Amino acid sequence: MKSYDPPMHTAEHVLNQTMVQMFGCDRSFSNHLEKKKSKCDYRFTRALTADEELKIESQVNEVLVAGVDVREEIVTREKASELFNLERLPDATGEVIRIVRVGEYDACPCIGDHVKNTSEVGQFVFGSSSFEDGILRIRFKLKRAQ
Repeated sequence: MKSYDPPMHTAEHVLNQTMVQMFGCDRSFSNHLEKKKSKCDYRFTRALTADEELKIESQVNEVLVAGVDVREEIVTREKASELFNLERLPDATGEVIRIVRVGEYDACPCIGDHVKNTSEVGQFVFGSSSFEDGILRIRFKLKRAQ
């Protein structure tokens, strides 16, 4: 299993669902998650406004400070394929799929590490965004509790 920074990976799940809900886009098709800073790429039609960036940051932080439990559920590949796009999962995942749920806010197939509760993540800080050739890139970091 690929190792991810659990707080950053959990924040990425919340960011993805926020983008889906706010803009009706798909989850990020590419991301680079590291402890200090991360980025997610989305297929999109335009740049974000400064107001939209603030709204994304606010919504992600609203979920994180709510102290939502993060849990996993194991389902068959057949069941998972009825509910989710499985294209990004490695072929070696087999016939059982792990679904990570961030409360009622987000659910998706995932092999990475996560926190047990969003209160462990810290504050989501929207760094910047850029748009080029149909790709919106969002850069972010976490301000972690001391």
